[in-house]
Amino acid sequence: MNSDEQSKMLAKVRAILAKAEDPAASPLEAEAYFGKAASLMAKYGIERAMLAETKPETDKLTSRIVIVKGSYLLDRTALLTSITHALGGKTVRWRAYDWTSDKYVQQVKLYGYESMLDRAEMLYTSLLLQAFNGMKQAKPAWGESTASFRKSWLSGFRVAVANRLTEADQAAVEEANREIGRRPAELVLATREKKVEALFKAENPKTRSAPKRRLTGTGWSEGNKAGKAADLGGAQVGSGRRTALAG
Repeated sequence: MNSDEQSKMLAKVRAILAKAEDPAASPLEAEAYFGKAASLMAKYGIERAMLAETKPETDKLTSRIVIVKGSYLLDRTALLTSITHALGGKTVRWRAYDWTSDKYVQQVKLYGYESMLDRAEMLYTSLLLQAFNGMKQAKPAWGESTASFRKSWLSGFRVAVANRLTEADQAAVEEANREIGRRPAELVLATREKKVEALFKAENPKTRSAPKRRLTGTGWSEGNKAGKAADLGGAQVGSGRRTALAG
């Protein structure tokens, strides 16, 4: 896949994502968009990985920091880390103070190959919008805290999205193995994941896992259903770094 083909592929994915982001899109329409877009994204990832086998300069191992801010901060962060992990990347996060907004934010450092992290950020931007559109339309039970319901809804959405990304990538690997006559795609991806892991551990030798959150809302099942129908196609850093948490 040359650079022109890559650009056309990503442009096609972005067009599909734009349709999914429309609040007027029905769940059935969003699910249809997902089928095509998720497949394209997974195929793009495999092709970039296979190309880098012979031309390493086309897809370099790297890291980048994403600043997460806004309401439901930990839920936004969890969505970003889940997407990145599903694509084979690693993350570490920490809380920092943003002097421009006078609020705390989450800084998330993503580790992976350039094409992988591009996919992760593209998906995060779109899925975050889809998640908040769906969350706001969902209604908690009478007397239930809206915040608790929405946090559980977002958790269900995130889990469904991560599972579907993993399944889409596995399908793309199997298809690639049937089409290529050289090194199987899963071996290429396994090698890349080991290199990502090595870079992550070299830079973060003392990270610890974040404690599991306890969510009491009743929105998980509804959010999970919305995540299964979601389309998956496609600042100034605050100061005061705190204890790093592995995402």
